[in-house]
Amino acid sequence: MKLIIAIVQDQDASNLVEELTEEEFRITKLASTGGFLKSGNTTLLIGVEDESVEKVLDIIEHTCKTREITTSLLTVTMPGDTYIPYPLDVKVGGATIFILDVEKYIRL
Repeated sequence: MKLIIAIVQDQDASNLVEELTEEEFRITKLASTGGFLKSGNTTLLIGVEDESVEKVLDIIEHTCKTREITTSLLTVTMPGDTYIPYPLDVKVGGATIFILDVEKYIRL
């Protein structure tokens, strides 16, 4: 068994949860915040059997697309925080995924 931890943009989360639940995957949804743009993210915890990992990854890849946005103010976390006051194109979206082995699974 594996635990898939998927961190996705909030705007992709509802579609992803819908797609995964349609395929009968069990999900725990957590609100989280990204460090770079300090915008909302969603972290999904998905427990799956080893043979279902690729199917979950395919659904995530299909649902969470990378896109480019323009932001007019970006806070860069550095000593003395810097502000960039002009428009800046930034890629957002996609997913960050961690896949962990599960030693033991108990459902009560």
